[in-house]
Amino acid sequence: MSTGQRLSPGMVRLMSIATGVMVANLYYLQALLHSVRSDFHVSTVSASLLMTLVQAGYALGLALILPLGDLIARRTLLTCVFFAAAVAMAAASVLTSFAWFAVLTLLIGVTSVGAQTIVPFAADLAEPAQRGRVIARVMSGLLIGILLSRTAAGLIAQVAGWRAVYWIAAIVLGVTGLVLYRFLPTEPRRTHVRYVTLATGGLSLLRAEPLLRRRAGYGAVAFATFSGLWTTLSFHLAGRPFHYSNAVIGLFGLFGVAGVVAANVVGHVVDRRLAHWSTVVSAGLVAVAFVIIAAGGETLWWLGLGIIVLDAGVQGIHVTNQSVIYAMVTDSRSRINSAYMVSCFLGASLGSYVSGQLYAAYGWSGDCWLGGLLGATLVITVLTERFGHSAPLARPRPNPQYEG
Repeated sequence: MSTGQRLSPGMVRLMSIATGVMVANLYYLQALLHSVRSDFHVSTVSASLLMTLVQAGYALGLALILPLGDLIARRTLLTCVFFAAAVAMAAASVLTSFAWFAVLTLLIGVTSVGAQTIVPFAADLAEPAQRGRVIARVMSGLLIGILLSRTAAGLIAQVAGWRAVYWIAAIVLGVTGLVLYRFLPTEPRRTHVRYVTLATGGLSLLRAEPLLRRRAGYGAVAFATFSGLWTTLSFHLAGRPFHYSNAVIGLFGLFGVAGVVAANVVGHVVDRRLAHWSTVVSAGLVAVAFVIIAAGGETLWWLGLGIIVLDAGVQGIHVTNQSVIYAMVTDSRSRINSAYMVSCFLGASLGSYVSGQLYAAYGWSGDCWLGGLLGATLVITVLTERFGHSAPLARPRPNPQYEG
């Protein structure tokens, strides 16, 4: 059975759904932060730190757990991670101490790494000529998970409280883990590599490969803009002049559908050897988004339009980056993905932290200035960076269809 034949349309759909179920763990809080703040009686700064913790935990999991995908069977790894995430979500739902809830939030971030274990798995199974489209379809599942996580969290919290969101998520994670164990393909026995080598492999690749460093930098800045906006959006919408409920705040996640569309469009564009121009356009959208949000002031429709443009830009950069870096080698994709995603979520974590501080000090306008500054930095960097191929990491050579 060839690699391409193993990746049936049904398998792609399963991977997409599982990716969405897992990544949602990172984003439920974005629609619930104002409710969590009230329940635990903490400040806005303290509540926003939860988003920093979940993203920092995710970066830690990407560094320590994701590289194991190059050593052990990913079906086994995914099953264990899904069950661990289910336990963490269930435990967090019953805690009454904010300090312990913060610790569990960090652990939830660590265990949510399963989403990024699936993406390189799909890349390995895909035919080279279709890899960009397969990645885009799996990423569509991830983006739908992000999109629906906020909406579902808001609606469930409105009816049954924010803790019910965590219980339901725990059940869904457990069921998904069982399905993955039943249907994911087995893999050949891997060549033994020391864990220390795997865990430090991503850092070594970043140090050795300019193309990976460049793409990781783009991802870090893009994720910082995205996370900075969404971390404080629920506070903004729950306060004056909006005073929206959990359900309405959650519905703002539906504006992220633009990211799903952008991911699929970019997948086709990258397969046509247009990765450079995809990056340029996507970076421009990120910068324009904050111009729209700032210019619109407190007008709801301008805010919605800005969110749509931002999601399209960030996901366009992300899918392009992943298509480029997965074409570099065939036997180290988990380590490459680890290096790239650690960079992205360190950027996201820093974006969440700074946005929370700015919102507490300057309100919504402070976050708009932060996003605008980061977006402009991204555009200038992409336009002035020298684009071209770098030396290969390992045989086979990087696929020339994916320019830097």
